[in-house]
Amino acid sequence: MRDLPITYGVGRAMPGAKMLRQVAGQMLASPACGCWTSAPLARFLATSPRQIPADANFHSGSFSGSDQTRILITGGLGQLGVGLANFLRKRFGKDNVILSDIRKPPDHIFHSGPFIYSDILDYKNLREIVVNNRITWLFHYSALLSAVGEANVPLARAVNITGLHNVLDVAAEHNLRLFVPSTIGAFGPTSPRNPTPDLCIQRPRTIYGVSKVHAELMGEYYHYRYGLDFRCLRYPGIISADSQPGGGTTDYAVRIFHDAIKNGKFECNLKSSTRLPMMYIDDCLRATLEVMEAPAESLSMRTYNVNAMSFTPEDLAQELLKHIPEFQITYNVDSVRQAIADSWPMNFDDSNARKDWGWKHDFDLPELVTTMLNSDTRVAQAN
Repeated sequence: MRDLPITYGVGRAMPGAKMLRQVAGQMLASPACGCWTSAPLARFLATSPRQIPADANFHSGSFSGSDQTRILITGGLGQLGVGLANFLRKRFGKDNVILSDIRKPPDHIFHSGPFIYSDILDYKNLREIVVNNRITWLFHYSALLSAVGEANVPLARAVNITGLHNVLDVAAEHNLRLFVPSTIGAFGPTSPRNPTPDLCIQRPRTIYGVSKVHAELMGEYYHYRYGLDFRCLRYPGIISADSQPGGGTTDYAVRIFHDAIKNGKFECNLKSSTRLPMMYIDDCLRATLEVMEAPAESLSMRTYNVNAMSFTPEDLAQELLKHIPEFQITYNVDSVRQAIADSWPMNFDDSNARKDWGWKHDFDLPELVTTMLNSDTRVAQAN
């Protein structure tokens, strides 16, 4: 239904529009099979001012009338949103990067740049934000992560899948360049694990992973069907001193630094031999901007693996001991998180990202530990 050119502008009905509305009305009036809901159809027939023709090409022009990049970040108060906003504001200017979430921000975030309320499950609210702020790039970070998602599957399904659909529709309608992060969790136990290539079997066993595979495929579909400029990176575990863990399986690699400095010891919820791909946040943010700025013709795919290092909790503990000789690590394995980790890649093959748009990481494990300890010490002193 989405590709039928129902209207062009206000009050100008295309041939067939009346008939289509009659058919749609009959369907909505008689949901005999129980498979129709009125919201998506009503959205496209009644509330959307611009339908998407089958031959639409969203790379050819801009509806904003301006070449200035205007950015919206959804889920902005999560693990990566604030850091991304600060990073992008240095590149595009403070007032051109809008952070959004459904939660009230702390004072220092609220005063650091534009912040607005945005609920990705409210399609109308999302459209108004894009139109009123003349958004051209959208970074969609709203999601429930792996462990949290397993604890509340219905909410994860709503946020991670229904919210994504709203973002895709708004991005396609308003000619946005859209970035949606994916994850190591998009792979499953039947995927090759060491290394995991960009293209292989994907059968994740968490709602988070399933929703991310769905996002990858829907984004690619919208690109080829509607010309949406969709770009996606599969992040490894992201490590940062400036934000708290968000409920993911790789959270131990962040908490270990806080506990090492505060208490000199750490209890890990994964086995000591659990190897997972990881990345320092500075590399993550730079990779995200680089793929967004890469010329479209350089991209051979819409979703790329990116990687920096791969280590186990034991590897990380040994590196920490070089800086904190009295540090102690113990293990109390969480069976749910361990099962998730055992189904994930041990190492990422990111050769396509390095070849297509020149990706190159800066931080290996020794640099990561040194940087995190210095950052955590400053944070601890400030607190």
